[in-house]
Amino acid sequence: MIVGLGNPGPKYARNRHNVGFRVVEAVAARHGLGELRSSGKVGGHSATGAITTPRGRQRVVLVEPMEFMNLSGFAVQRAMAFHGVGLEDVLVVHDEIDLDLAVVRVKQGGGHGGHNGLRSIVEQTGGSGFARIRVGVGKPGREPGTATGGGDPRAGGGKDVSGWVLGDFPTAQAALVDAIVGRAADAVEAVVGLGLGPAMNDFNGRPAVT
Repeated sequence: MIVGLGNPGPKYARNRHNVGFRVVEAVAARHGLGELRSSGKVGGHSATGAITTPRGRQRVVLVEPMEFMNLSGFAVQRAMAFHGVGLEDVLVVHDEIDLDLAVVRVKQGGGHGGHNGLRSIVEQTGGSGFARIRVGVGKPGREPGTATGGGDPRAGGGKDVSGWVLGDFPTAQAALVDAIVGRAADAVEAVVGLGLGPAMNDFNGRPAVT
């Protein structure tokens, strides 16, 4: 089960915080699974079907929780119960401020790092061992093209991180964001088809998308 994190509604659609939604929608489009649609049984939008991976076709469930970020875990828990999926078979795609913009990393388990969507999933499922695809969105003051970008990793640490993730990607970065989403979708296919270890070995050594 592949869960993309974000907030529902057009107001949030282009936010940095919604990059997880964009990745699962890209996976659905790439593999002809159609638009993710509402399901009252899981509290979110979902699609089910087979995707092509490096080791053949694999059946997946795509889920977008529709209860806002800090309540994401309720939809995830219901979707797991409805589809009979254990936590070890859940892959969560989310924005990550502790990674520079355009860096995509695969991770097994860990804490929530202050991310409200991850926090809710841990609380509602009772575990943190699910796999993650972390999509770097940077922090305020560290974006490429600014005086602090690539400099002191503490730059922007005191600024409004909530406002940053709830802000839109700049229009000038549209092509870059599409490329980032594409690489994260590639990472989804690698995790599903190859497993976490090989996917981590591949994607965690790659440079940022350019």
